[in-house]
Amino acid sequence: MTPLAGPQRLLATRTGRTASLAEHRQLFGAGSLPKPMEELERSGLLGRGGGGFETARKVALLRSQRSRHRTVVVNAMEGEPAANKDKHLLRLNPHLVLDGAEMLAELIHADQITICIAREHAATIAVVKRAVHERERQSLRGPAITVETPPGRYVAGEESALVHWLNDNEALPQFRPEKPSVLRVRRHPALVENTETCAHLGLITRWGASWFRSQGTPAHPGTMLVSISGAVPAPRVIEVAVGTRIRDILAAVNSDPAPQGLVVGGYGGAVFGPTILDLPYSNEALAPLGAGVGAGILCPIPATSCGLRETFRVAAWMANESARQCGPCAFGLPAIADDLRHVAYATRDARAAAKRLEQRFAEIAGRGACRHPDGVIRFVRTALDTFRMDVTAHLTLGACAGVNASPLLMVPALTHEEALEWE
Repeated sequence: MTPLAGPQRLLATRTGRTASLAEHRQLFGAGSLPKPMEELERSGLLGRGGGGFETARKVALLRSQRSRHRTVVVNAMEGEPAANKDKHLLRLNPHLVLDGAEMLAELIHADQITICIAREHAATIAVVKRAVHERERQSLRGPAITVETPPGRYVAGEESALVHWLNDNEALPQFRPEKPSVLRVRRHPALVENTETCAHLGLITRWGASWFRSQGTPAHPGTMLVSISGAVPAPRVIEVAVGTRIRDILAAVNSDPAPQGLVVGGYGGAVFGPTILDLPYSNEALAPLGAGVGAGILCPIPATSCGLRETFRVAAWMANESARQCGPCAFGLPAIADDLRHVAYATRDARAAAKRLEQRFAEIAGRGACRHPDGVIRFVRTALDTFRMDVTAHLTLGACAGVNASPLLMVPALTHEEALEWE
């Protein structure tokens, strides 16, 4: 079968609805190349879940483990409010993801595949269960496939927290000084990979590393899915070649062409000004700024919104979503959110709160049981730098008109009314 050309790979479809197994095979073919591990190594596939680790390296680590049983865990939790790419991909073609998961199981000699989807995503769960049942009816050989539904909290999607939930029914991130490291489900080595990563592997083992690398950049090859919300007519998920100019990605969804700020990588990512628009969307282009593409999220913030109020909303939600198993999460993040509230709404304590923020950053950074606090600090720090003129204006002139605008960024647990009640 002729390989797909152009950037539309994962989202290639003939119907626009969920593909059946027969439709999936008609579009993508059913076979795979010999020596899939070599193709994976040559592809340079980086994980699309946010960490950006080389997939072949994680697979090699699991292959080196001595164990009679191994597990592949497909992480489809997507607890980030601004993300929708994994749910979109699973609803469009769950079989492409299952192909990649089965190939991972073959590579590490796993006898179990566990697909984890947040229990709140009922429609996605139903689609995946139908797809698993469809493969079982056709008597496809391979490891057993089960669907698990952990709670949809933000930290529950962190891979060590996900494995902890599978073992003990508690979604608590674990301290890991080095990554990648071997995680275990019921004492057996487990390979945890993101939904999109699995789908890419399903195509790489069909058409090879050279085909995969024909899009993207040398250091960050392939295409990727991007969830775009904020100053756009409607939230969208699109597929782009890695390295596409950020301005062009936003133009493809009719975004505000002149945003005052841009969330890159999600709520554990960073916030930059419009000077970033002409950069390529890739890890190597964003690395000098201390950022990366993360889980593939872009959220433009228009001039009509208050960037400080939006930053406060995100910080308050992220503080509420922590596991609260260490001081930085339990006490530090709520304190940061409260200081941001004072600055955003220009209260009488705003000047003191602005000074306290830098002190809190220094006290909290690098001291959490996981990296959740560090992600929040990066988000808030970059936002304060991007909106530094607004900070000065709020401290000297009072809150801007944007604090009364409709909430922009997707923060499901903190509505406009709740923000006003805090005040």
